Amino acid sequence: MAADPRTALELLRSGELEVHGRVTSASNAVLYCTVTLDGLTVPCAYKPVAGERPLWDFPDGTLAGREAASFLVSAATGWGLVPPTVLRDGQAGPGMVQLWIEPDDEAEELIDLQDPAGPEPGWLPIVHADVGGGRTALLVHRDDDRLRRLAVLDAVLNNSDRKGGHWITAPDGRLYGIDHGVTFAAPAKLRTLLWGWAGEPLPDEASEVLGRLAGALDGALGESLRPLITPAELDATRARVAALLRGGRHPEPSPDWPSIPWPPV
Repeated sequence: MAADPRTALELLRSGELEVHGRVTSASNAVLYCTVTLDGLTVPCAYKPVAGERPLWDFPDGTLAGREAASFLVSAATGWGLVPPTVLRDGQAGPGMVQLWIEPDDEAEELIDLQDPAGPEPGWLPIVHADVGGGRTALLVHRDDDRLRRLAVLDAVLNNSDRKGGHWITAPDGRLYGIDHGVTFAAPAKLRTLLWGWAGEPLPDEASEVLGRLAGALDGALGESLRPLITPAELDATRARVAALLRGGRHPEPSPDWPSIPWPPV
């Protein structure tokens, strides 16, 4: 269903939403649901605005809108990295409803702890980690094109929480990023595990996508984002895309903001 976003979006917008339980490990209220329309039922996640925990650096009640905005930007890239997501009413009031992606339990791991002397072939370093007992290990992620696209998207979104648990590999091999509530802040707040390409030239594919995205932000995409983020945040998004195109490289960690989310996984 995630590969058919048009049908998924119609289901999420217009289907009958039924709550089955709560994801208790989440910091904000996340309800596991199904949505049914014309005899078709699919699972989804429902995050009501009423269940959002207040944050010091984001306005109250805005996280659901940021999740929906992240989907729109992802869809505009053509990479389809964020599952279909809408804003709608539910049993607990208005909130974000997103297609549920069931993870592939057999998929290869994309992050690992390795020898602190250096990463194994096919892996990129993130940071040295204290693993207790006076020992350290090197936290690494795979040199994977799917992750690299996600790193570019996060730089556009100014994602402040790309943990190792905030991406899912589906059974068809596609990679999806989830939990985009703390995105689009106007000040630089990029906080991620995907620093393996920091400072490296952007792939040609990414530059082409960013060029198209710049045009879309000045047109229909920008208009669709206006109800979801502030004018200053929209201008900052345009500026981030322009800076990526101008510099032609993956961003590097800021000395003024923690670069790694906590906990990292």
